[in-house]
Amino acid sequence: MTTIRLILFQLYFWSWSALINLAYLPALLMPRRVVAHGMEIWARVCFWGLRHIVGLDFEVRGRENLPAGPAIFAVKHMSMWETIAQHILLPDPAIVMKRELLILPFYGWYARKCEMIVIDRDGHAAALRNMIRTARERITAGRPIVIFPEGTRKLPGDAPDYKPGVAALYGSLHVPCVPVALNSGQFWSRKGISPRPGRIVLEILPPIQPGLARGRFMADLEAGIETATRRLLEEGQMQPSTAVA
Repeated sequence: MTTIRLILFQLYFWSWSALINLAYLPALLMPRRVVAHGMEIWARVCFWGLRHIVGLDFEVRGRENLPAGPAIFAVKHMSMWETIAQHILLPDPAIVMKRELLILPFYGWYARKCEMIVIDRDGHAAALRNMIRTARERITAGRPIVIFPEGTRKLPGDAPDYKPGVAALYGSLHVPCVPVALNSGQFWSRKGISPRPGRIVLEILPPIQPGLARGRFMADLEAGIETATRRLLEEGQMQPSTAVA
């Protein structure tokens, strides 16, 4: 039954994505917020399919930790699920993404129109400076910044590998950084689209206020996310689905 559900969801996901991508092409000539609203609609309909076709639901904990003003959200990255979820959980997020994604048809076009924060991972110091400049513009516009601090998807239980980009943003933007833990990797594979039934838990942790030294910030961020993630993974093991590669 799980295999049938997965096949049905694949058909649903790709059909819906193709439909809305084509329908929103004229929006590339409209104000940016039109495309941002379209991304939210796409995400909500995808999540409807996850819940009703696959049997994969989600829970958000710690909403009381959301800052009143602009902030950086440092999110644990295990699957495609959390990249979709950002468009529902946060208003008009500016997501840090690698430059290679901009060449993708449709997704890249819409990401560029939505003024996401693009980083060239081979650009070193110049790339970091450009990321900070762009992020400062997005924060000034009142948009939340989303960054996956390890830079890539990790399997549940993998050793952490936090990159310097999140520290550069924290030290330059002078806004709180909100650690976000989750256990999505137990129910959605690291590569591709293969969700399983269960309940993903995303936990918003208390924000790290601006002003910490770089080393202390990175230590607190990693400890907070990894400790909460281990707890959520242990909780997820009690559910029928188990980790996927």
